[in-house]
Amino acid sequence: MAEPASTLATGPAGRADTAGTAGTVGTVETQYLDLPKPVRLDCGRDLYPIRVAYETYGALSPRRDNVILVCHALSGDAHAAGFSKTPPEASTRDGFAAEARDGVAGKGLGWWDGMIGPGKAFDTDRFHVVSTNLLGGCRGTTGPSSIDSATGRPYGSDFPVITVADMVRTERAFLDALGIERLAAVTGGSLGGMQAFEWSILFPDQVDAVVAIASTHALHPQGVAWNAIARESIMGDPAWQGGHYYGTGYTPDAGMGVARMVGHITYLSAPAMSDRFGRRLQFADDIRYTITEPEFEVESYLRHQAGSFVRRFDANTYLYTSRALTYFDLARQHGGGSLARALAGISARTLLIAFSSDWLYPPSASREIEGALRALGKPVEFHVIEAPYGHDCFLLEEARQTPIIRRFLGEGGTSG
Repeated sequence: MAEPASTLATGPAGRADTAGTAGTVGTVETQYLDLPKPVRLDCGRDLYPIRVAYETYGALSPRRDNVILVCHALSGDAHAAGFSKTPPEASTRDGFAAEARDGVAGKGLGWWDGMIGPGKAFDTDRFHVVSTNLLGGCRGTTGPSSIDSATGRPYGSDFPVITVADMVRTERAFLDALGIERLAAVTGGSLGGMQAFEWSILFPDQVDAVVAIASTHALHPQGVAWNAIARESIMGDPAWQGGHYYGTGYTPDAGMGVARMVGHITYLSAPAMSDRFGRRLQFADDIRYTITEPEFEVESYLRHQAGSFVRRFDANTYLYTSRALTYFDLARQHGGGSLARALAGISARTLLIAFSSDWLYPPSASREIEGALRALGKPVEFHVIEAPYGHDCFLLEEARQTPIIRRFLGEGGTSG
């Protein structure tokens, strides 16, 4: 039987060393696992070898029935919680208001640290949380910057085109290698939510619950268009060199920076940008009549975001991951054009959380999923949180998501 009707919420690697302060998983070190067999991809190719970067938090129960898989968004990685043993040059928490929120601690902090840990939304006193870097990544999992065993050189643009389903099949193979057959829940925001939906369709008997946040069953045309512009900016940079820039001494930083700027403004809302920046000038009391230098605070902020991002992320990974999320379309892939048919085989309980100001992954997309699941008699719960920060809300509004998720997971009956 379906859950109660939608509600509107309002209001303001490796194993972790848990000796840290209350509420944190402590210091963690990313681990790596090489899959024993090839993964068959939607494009028709078999990919091998594949290495997967991952971290785990909390203890695995004797029955191995308390595992939550955390799937990250486009620019994330395996380091989802705690403090990295080796802090990166630039943090994955480099989004809107990150510096004000995190202070000096942010550089080594996991990108979803507010959601994962003792007493948090994904409670590591109860659950064994697993986070991986997705297929095609550049933070430890095999991707375009990895060495192609057939040539001894980085794949570059010879890496096969991948889909969200390919990412999930890789995650399934990874969990098989760990001896984990079933998931108490699979969760993520944005592209991570897409992976969660894909899990529930591809492996319906192996997922108890889905927690999909600020996600969709298919990116709307405006989102597809913005992603196309971002990819064109990378490929139009002469330093991209057809995707084979590794080892040349040149990287498409200019194109990648523009791609990050484009992507970043799609994650925000107009009110949030107006409140944060207005039309305030950055360096002077009046305009300086310059074309090349930023005049306004918002321009300077975007340059800062671009500079930070190119230091930690690979341009080809951006291209491949962006393409995968634009290909994602549950109705086309699994339902012959019908979302209801695509979702008909799901057995997992589903929690959907969306944000009022998110125009890139709008609440209407989650509402369509809710409607299809409810019509099928599937257990589903949907919440819209009123918040002004756009798509980035799934990273910023952690405190308001936490009670919703804790109650939902508490109803599942899984014990640690």
